[in-house]
This record gives sequence, structure tokens and C-alpha cells, in this order.
Amino acid sequence: MAKRSRLGSRPGQRRPLQRSTTKPVPAAEAAPTPRPAGVVTPEEEARAAELEAQILAEEKAAENARKGRTQRVANETPGEATIYSSVPLAQRAAEEYGYVRRDLRRIALLGGALLLVMFAIDILLNVTNVV
Repeated sequence: MAKRSRLGSRPGQRRPLQRSTTKPVPAAEAAPTPRPAGVVTPEEEARAAELEAQILAEEKAAENARKGRTQRVANETPGEATIYSSVPLAQRAAEEYGYVRRDLRRIALLGGALLLVMFAIDILLNVTNVV
């Protein structure tokens, strides 16, 4: 078990700064002008209107994006989707899994090439005693 230190810190770390709880307040800011509750200045009102307009614009843009997605889905032509009720399974497999056939062909070709290389190395090492 590691030996504990009274400082409670690890090497390379500083102790937290010791800060006083009270802050000195300049004389100009010491006495803010009192304002009655519920009174809003024109600057605050303008800023609130600006923020509200920005929020409404963002909501409208999000709503338009959402509507655009649903309209795109609804506008797709029904001819794109193939109805498979009368199509034989073999024909569907040929259409849908052409990439699988292509990948299996590549795997078989690579495996065959590796077997040929291993066979050639075996002949060089064991039959002809080249190495």
C-alpha cells in the first residue's frame, strides 16, 4: 500500500487557491439604482424580441426539414419497390445477392492463388532443395 501524504496532493499538482469569501465592491457599483419589480427596460424588451424571433426561425427551419423528409418519402415512385409475389426465389437471389457472389468469387480466387504459392514454395524447398 502506498504511503499517504498529509498534503493530499500528487506530485505535479497544485493546491487549490485560497480565496476570500467577500469581494471588494467599487464605490460606483456599490449602490445600483433600484428598479421596481415587473418593469422591463426597452433594451431588455428589444433583446427578448430578438431572441424570440431567432427561436421561431430555428423551429420553422426544423419543421420544414422534417416536412421535407416526409414529403420525399411520400413522393417516391411505387415502381421502385419490386413486388416479389410472382418472382421465383432464384431470380430474386440473383438480383439481390449479386455482390455476395462477386465477393465469394474473389475469396475463392485469392484462396486458390495462395494455395498455388504454397505449392510452389513446397516444390522449391522439398523437391529441388534450392534453399
